[in-house]
Amino acid sequence: MSFVPQLRIPATYMRGGTSKGVFFRLQDLPAFAQAPGKARDALLVRVIGSPDPYGKQTDGMGGATSSTSKVVIISPASVPGHDVDYLYGQVPVDGDFIDWSGNCGNLSSAVGPFAIANGFLDPARIPRDGLCTVRIWQANIGKTIVAHVPVRAGEVQESGDFELDGVTFPAAEIALEFLDPADEGEDGGAMFPTGQLVDELDVPGLGRVRATLINAGVPMVFVEAATLGYDGTELQPAINEDKAALARLEAIRAAGAVRMGLIGDVAQAAARPLTPKVAFVAPPKDYVASSGKPVAAADIALLARAISMGKLHHAMMGTASVAIATAAAVPGTLVNAAAGGGTRDVVRFGHPSGTLRVGADVRQVDGQWVATKAVMSRSARVLMEGTVRVPVEQVAGA
Repeated sequence: MSFVPQLRIPATYMRGGTSKGVFFRLQDLPAFAQAPGKARDALLVRVIGSPDPYGKQTDGMGGATSSTSKVVIISPASVPGHDVDYLYGQVPVDGDFIDWSGNCGNLSSAVGPFAIANGFLDPARIPRDGLCTVRIWQANIGKTIVAHVPVRAGEVQESGDFELDGVTFPAAEIALEFLDPADEGEDGGAMFPTGQLVDELDVPGLGRVRATLINAGVPMVFVEAATLGYDGTELQPAINEDKAALARLEAIRAAGAVRMGLIGDVAQAAARPLTPKVAFVAPPKDYVASSGKPVAAADIALLARAISMGKLHHAMMGTASVAIATAAAVPGTLVNAAAGGGTRDVVRFGHPSGTLRVGADVRQVDGQWVATKAVMSRSARVLMEGTVRVPVEQVAGA
């Protein structure tokens, strides 16, 4: 076998919220990967180290979980009034494809800092000290995200005292605004695609299951924890070590996807693992988070547990948090009922790693619920920057 040097591609490895991913500038990708298609996907899948039948992604940049098997491409804004385009790809650990169907709310917090540090903003826009506002076009779903990034001495401030459950160390706070999170996006449709606040799904092995189907931040299928025999305080081992439980949750997700019009048949759900997401909710209850930190029922409005790429998430996905806050604000949804009913524009919920506070502005227009904005705080940090290397002979189309 002849020696072929590896491709060397400039990249930045970043944490955003409770996720990690490999960030690229579009212009730095090889010419064959600068346009969407199989060649780009093959390259990025190999960067991450998938598909890996061992489930470890040892020979790539992935971290063997849904939270750490991600890629991001940043490019100059294609939409007026924005600073950058942000394209997100979720790579299955054991799959040889990328799901581009949704956004990552956690990695959204790293886009602003990356854009500032990599010259996408006019230097005149960047204060020496203060907050720099970055308007992001989320290209996967056609939405606007506004990031408020702290800057000190003209550079992104990464250190701070903001604590985020699910992240060990404190960092600087980055406030995110998700504008019109339930407006028509890639898949179209209203905030409640079926027109109902609560639907009944026919799920094999479970019968008829009550669910709230919502498109806010990300398409979501919410069910009651009690339906599955849970109380909402479950941590990862209780779910992820139970293959039958995961199969039931996937069956619910697939049924919800069909009812929402995202796929035509449940058999198509496997090819679209990123969206919709499925979560179960319950009224507040005391529990101990995965870190050992006690969470008191009095400090939260409800409990929420969400599945990401077939496994219980260790904390809560950012886009799912938007959906939770939005659904909690609408009387009559299962999420609102778990939170005790009534109306609210802010909700604090309990997840496996602790708690999270998210705000959502909702209103009714001509009898239909719409969401104008969701707000939450995250943090982000550069973990490593330089070049990622990829064996060129293992990349189809290179």
